Amino acid sequence: MAQLDERQLDPAVALASLDATAPREPHRLFALKQGDCFAVADAYGDIRGAGDGFFRDDTRVLSEFRLTVGDRQTSLLGASLSQDNVLFTSNLTNLPMQGVRGRDIPQGAIHIERVRLLWQDRLFERITLSNYSQEHSTIRVSLHFAADFRDMFEVRGSTRLKRGMAHAAKTDETCVLLRYDGLDGLARMSAISFSQAPDQLTGDRADFLIAVTRRSSKVLYVEVGPEVAETPNRDRFRAAAARARFGMRAKRRHGATVHSSGRVFNDWVERARADVALLTTELTTGPYPYAGIPWFSTAFGRDGVISALQMLWLNPGLARGVLAFLAQHQATETSPFSDSQPGKIMHETRKGEMAALRELPFGRYYGGVDTTPLYIHLACAYADRTGDMAFVDSLWPSLCAAAEWTEEASRPTGFVTYQRAAESGLANQGWKDSHDSVFHADGRTPKGPIALVEVQGYAFAAFRGLAALARRRGEIDRADHWESSAEAMRAAVERHFWLDDLGFYALAIDGAGEPCKVRTSNVGHLLYVGLPAPARAQMVADQLLSASFHSGWGLRTLADDAVFFNPMSYHNGSIWPHDTAICGAGLARFGERENVIRLMSSTFESAVHFNMRLPELFCGFTRAPGEAPIAYPVACLPQAWSAGSAFMLMQACLGLEIDGWAGEIHVTRPRLPIGIDTLTLRHLGVGTSKVDLTFQRVGDRVVAFLADRHEGLVPLIVRT
Repeated sequence: MAQLDERQLDPAVALASLDATAPREPHRLFALKQGDCFAVADAYGDIRGAGDGFFRDDTRVLSEFRLTVGDRQTSLLGASLSQDNVLFTSNLTNLPMQGVRGRDIPQGAIHIERVRLLWQDRLFERITLSNYSQEHSTIRVSLHFAADFRDMFEVRGSTRLKRGMAHAAKTDETCVLLRYDGLDGLARMSAISFSQAPDQLTGDRADFLIAVTRRSSKVLYVEVGPEVAETPNRDRFRAAAARARFGMRAKRRHGATVHSSGRVFNDWVERARADVALLTTELTTGPYPYAGIPWFSTAFGRDGVISALQMLWLNPGLARGVLAFLAQHQATETSPFSDSQPGKIMHETRKGEMAALRELPFGRYYGGVDTTPLYIHLACAYADRTGDMAFVDSLWPSLCAAAEWTEEASRPTGFVTYQRAAESGLANQGWKDSHDSVFHADGRTPKGPIALVEVQGYAFAAFRGLAALARRRGEIDRADHWESSAEAMRAAVERHFWLDDLGFYALAIDGAGEPCKVRTSNVGHLLYVGLPAPARAQMVADQLLSASFHSGWGLRTLADDAVFFNPMSYHNGSIWPHDTAICGAGLARFGERENVIRLMSSTFESAVHFNMRLPELFCGFTRAPGEAPIAYPVACLPQAWSAGSAFMLMQACLGLEIDGWAGEIHVTRPRLPIGIDTLTLRHLGVGTSKVDLTFQRVGDRVVAFLADRHEGLVPLIVRT
């Protein structure tokens, strides 16, 4: 059994276990993903350990993959990902060195291009060497490789008392085979194949003596897969690239697209859309957005639901896929080890060795208190967006079971609470699930069971949405019951969570009934579901927009006067783009649209500094003139709900809602992001119709209108 400290599951703690010399800044790393494989490498294209690697099914099957030329590291010219996230390219040149025959080769004589992609569980790489010197050269090109076959949780810092058997490498003329037999009975392999026979090949290195004549190029192809395939070559590389790009293009075509008058803004939107597509995996139940790379490249319940909510107005098909998957994996039994109870919705699933051996509970884990009401809320929102009652009917038994769990969880106290059922589970089970994220104002750790403020808001939204669906189904008694439950939850939150002395809601109520009088961004989620009374909502909004929360780059998770405030922490003062977006949507709901525009502007400016990609989180330091936002060292990048934040904030600015029941588009007090004069939504689906909807700045107003030509007649109702 693994010795597993819950803190080892927290990336903030995992940071301490990583090689301090490795470049862990997420915005300086490059990720590729396809299916259940992903690769993370530095700008050189090198995999050097730490959290880098090529992973397959939650196992690191390549822990080192470095290129040297003339036995020296190369000099970096630049690195990039293609716009569709399929190809990684690194441009390099040589440092001063001696050729194989002793001739000096000056720096910058040889251009090295590494192009990499993933397709069908394989890593494909093309290495091109071009000689721009006036001399013929023979150079030593070396690939250094290793596979530690570590489980993802080992990479994140968990220790194990026992591991399986790693076999000695097997080599033949053009291939080396690395193998590990896990304790779960599975053999995991990495076959590294080359397009030409190395001049020297060992279990961890391949050396090629490559003659590059003046003004010529030579190409080497490499593949890494679970088994030996055909010899790598140009045709195999091109075919894999074409298929990968076609598959990505198909995913990016789902739903409406956004185009604006701002070129840089368009770049951000395109990258965000590409990142959502990259992380979306086609499962048997439909598309599912995996949470993020590297730590969370798997199906998470909460992350999938929130990502689907962010994209719902543009691409409801993503929500349908998420709902279908979560319904299929809904708990049917009680298990303390997996924190499951009948009706509960899954928090996380894993495929690695440690999960298979039950060394930890995350093979299929249900320790998320918010996922179940969020699942119901997404189903209701999907129904309102699409009017797809047939799909709702197919989900109805699952939704009723989820509602029963939510009611049962709230029966003892009137609130939905959590307390882990086994020591191996997560101590905190809301979205801020690190070990120190829930506390009292004086720093005390609250005793369970704990009722988080935002979870009660999700339950309120779930009951209210179910009541409306039940009424459409003619189930009047259930509708009345759920309406009563929603109003009871609203009243209870207003009565027990509101803090008159702070003019704010408590973070949580502990098992003794004592509120955690800490100001956190969690309360912004109450605005998102519309629970607070308007006067209290205004007080919350004013504080969220104050300097205590708003750093100038986004909203901090914790007010800067709290005892545990730390802008470098994981959950206690950092900035999470998805959290900022949810709060922004809530602020817009209560009329703060002008401030939401400023919030979107700061989020966009943050993305620009992070090369158009919002990481999972970044540090919550106050913005200073001329300075950039500060990266959090082990944040996931890309992260689905960070990429989706652009679209949730955009919807909040535009004031756009789609009534799927009536087949209408509603626009209320539309605003455009700062610096944007026109914005067009192309192929926006409303029922069976697709329309192009344009927002245009006219003086100090923003007008909305449909294109002259569109498929079907869709009413547009604008309120200014």
